[in-house]
Amino acid sequence: MSSRPRQLALALDHATNYAREDFLSGPCNEAPLRLIDCWPDWPANAIALIGPEGSGKTHLATMWALAAGARVISARALGEAGLPSALATGALVVEEAATAADERTLFHLINLAREEKAFLLFTARMAPAAWPVVIPDLVSRLRALPVATLQAPDDAMLRAVLVKLAADRQLALDESVVSYLSTHIERSFAAARSAVIALDNEALRQRRPVTRALAAEIFRDSV
Repeated sequence: MSSRPRQLALALDHATNYAREDFLSGPCNEAPLRLIDCWPDWPANAIALIGPEGSGKTHLATMWALAAGARVISARALGEAGLPSALATGALVVEEAATAADERTLFHLINLAREEKAFLLFTARMAPAAWPVVIPDLVSRLRALPVATLQAPDDAMLRAVLVKLAADRQLALDESVVSYLSTHIERSFAAARSAVIALDNEALRQRRPVTRALAAEIFRDSV
């Protein structure tokens, strides 16, 4: 048995670039991208950007925040007393809006933004009509929000995302690795991210290059 110590994979942070030129566009996200790009000519002052984990909501919201001078806040951090300052620039991104702790505050935010002609961009994993709220007037307002939905990636997008995520971690995936992964992982952005992280960590731990053989060792029993 080899006595050589195993190298530990360190959980290092990898910077994510949210620049416009780094957004991968395709059929799964072209409608939300058009909506972000056409601001301020929106169909309403408030819209909801909906999609699964890792689908690009934060990237699109960051692009819009830069263009609109918007502040960005988590829904859990919303407080009624702070609403005027949150809307001070005339534009606000509310992330994970379905998790707002106080639905009355969310109701007042929508009303105040309408009064001040400010723009709101909500991000969430589910459509506003499915958010867990009970105030009737808030339910009505949420159902009226225009919704832009990010869909699951098609094969071409999944492959492109795998290559980009790997490049963000200074990994080069050859065609055989990309082809193997695209047929052995769930067709989702979150699965692509998890796969690249797993490959990177295992290659580091084993001191091996990222190859199809390594990918097969990790994902042969996957979907």
